Amino acid sequence: MAYVDLNPIRANKSNKLEDSDFTSIQERIKHLQNNEALHQIKQPKLLKPFGTREHENTLPFSLLDYLELVDWTGRHIHPKKKGHIPKNVQDILVLLRIEEATWLDRIQNFGNHYGNFAGSKTVLRVHAAKNDVSWYKGVG
Repeated sequence: MAYVDLNPIRANKSNKLEDSDFTSIQERIKHLQNNEALHQIKQPKLLKPFGTREHENTLPFSLLDYLELVDWTGRHIHPKKKGHIPKNVQDILVLLRIEEATWLDRIQNFGNHYGNFAGSKTVLRVHAAKNDVSWYKGVG
């Protein structure tokens, strides 16, 4: 999927993910830019959504991780490819106003913000039941 999303970059037709016409990543970025609250990300209906391994019919990782992966990959020059994302192009997470400091704080102080576990309510309940407790504090 990332290979296809990077085709316009590698073919030197575009140097920004958001300008990569006819790609799913362009559609996802436009959809994100039109949503004000990132904590309530609604994904485009025509594309397979990102989710978790526990959720059927989803891609098994987060949308933000995918955006960062493709952005990072597109910035690295491959000797056999014409194009790449130039260093002066704004990082996709910056473009979407996802602050690195906030993200790092959330990761480094995960327990203070969320508890000991992360996942959907269903997954947290299943894991709690496996450990013979009624619930886990976490992100759901």
